[in-house]
Amino acid sequence: MTFTPHGKHLIAGEWIGTEARFADEPAFGPVHEFSMGTVDLVNRAAQAAEEAFWSYGQASREARAAFLDVIADEIEARAEAITDIGSRETGLPEARLQGERGRTTGQLRLFADHIRKGDYLDRRVDPALSDRQPAPRPEIRMIQRPIGPVAVFGASNFPLAFSTAGGDTAAALAAGCPVVVKGHSAHPGTGEIVAEAVHAAIAKTGIHPGVFSLIQGGRRDVGHALVQHPLIKAVGFTGSLSGGRALFDLCAARPEPIPFFGELGSVNPMFVMPHAAQARAEDLGKGWAASLTLGAGQFCTNPGIAVITDGADADRFVAATRDALAQVGPQTMLTDGIARAYREGKQRFEARSAVTPVVSTDSQGRQASPNLYETTAEAYLQDHALGEEVFGPLGLVVRVRDAGEMERLARGLNGQLTATIHMDDADLEAAQKLLPVLERKAGRVLVNGFPTGVEVVDSMVHGGPYPASTNFGATSVGTLSIRRFLRPVSYQNFPKALLPEDLV
Repeated sequence: MTFTPHGKHLIAGEWIGTEARFADEPAFGPVHEFSMGTVDLVNRAAQAAEEAFWSYGQASREARAAFLDVIADEIEARAEAITDIGSRETGLPEARLQGERGRTTGQLRLFADHIRKGDYLDRRVDPALSDRQPAPRPEIRMIQRPIGPVAVFGASNFPLAFSTAGGDTAAALAAGCPVVVKGHSAHPGTGEIVAEAVHAAIAKTGIHPGVFSLIQGGRRDVGHALVQHPLIKAVGFTGSLSGGRALFDLCAARPEPIPFFGELGSVNPMFVMPHAAQARAEDLGKGWAASLTLGAGQFCTNPGIAVITDGADADRFVAATRDALAQVGPQTMLTDGIARAYREGKQRFEARSAVTPVVSTDSQGRQASPNLYETTAEAYLQDHALGEEVFGPLGLVVRVRDAGEMERLARGLNGQLTATIHMDDADLEAAQKLLPVLERKAGRVLVNGFPTGVEVVDSMVHGGPYPASTNFGATSVGTLSIRRFLRPVSYQNFPKALLPEDLV
């Protein structure tokens, strides 16, 4: 089924066009024009979200859960059309988009089930102690309450799961917060059709239409106006370190600072322990190559660095990785800008004398071919640029002299989304020494796996210390992500008739 976008914004239930237009840059197929976002649209959307909050924020958990379920149903009803426009805009294969759509609807339904149970409210009750001396204690109850309208910035690399109705939007709606989405210009048609699904769900459930708005395109002033709008109470963002840090600083500089939940970048290091390398260096190299090139390396959990003890086992590991990468042809990247940044990242590695090329390819246009380099721990720790994310299928092997140098390298890492230990039973003692360091550096630590799969479950943490994210205590995946858009409120000495329904 072919989908032809109409190119308008959705503001509080109305599809609105603007005079200024921009064109998408599809990987293939026809080019479409879209209305350009404006500061005025931001103001209208934020005001509508604030109006909707007075009813939606007070709605029952069942009403909000039903809304999330219907959004999922409406997305599935547009399945073929979403795959069609999504693959044309991004170049992602149909199977990847189908899987991502399932993840998107799955997390909507997971959040619906989660809020129905009510555990996320963290309800606490301290009964009155009328006979306590020297003064009685009143009854005190506590519950988590929604914070208000939330701004969400769509991600370039996940047009469904981290964009219009993705994790940040689903979490905010589950918490009881209306959402204003700033769509990503890499896939505006995909954003539009998903917004149509949300719009249909609003109509079916009778929710206030201000609960969701989508603003497409726009220059920096539109994004800045959104995070600085006094009615916006939090921001969810997935993107570059430079862009996210600029928005974070704007949030902090507001007259009323607000939380900025940004996922900004990670190289997701893997530590290959000596006995694991001796037993299965070739398998680990092949597995790394597959993970490194999955989706042209355009995953925030892409394992860009492998740390291994120098020697014959490291040679086998590098050779296996090199041979596996040689079998991977050019892949289409999400945008021309991402492809250009990938080529620039490769040039940064090529320019360093302490870095040795193992696989060096030329990427043209929007295509990306894999690259592999190696260096020493000493060189890596002296050159911070080697630890910066290159978004794409580029890997760096860091050779260490021994376990002590491996631990020193781990201590020198910036914050990460993930860190992986490849180990055998005989590596247990060394892994036990390394683990406390990795716990401080990453939000998710893996053993004998590859981090590119992020399960949408209660126990998942997709976040980490800066610069992986701007809030080390939060996650953008899993049901704990709902807590980002809640705040605790205590109710002291309340008559039951006045208490919130969930606290009675």
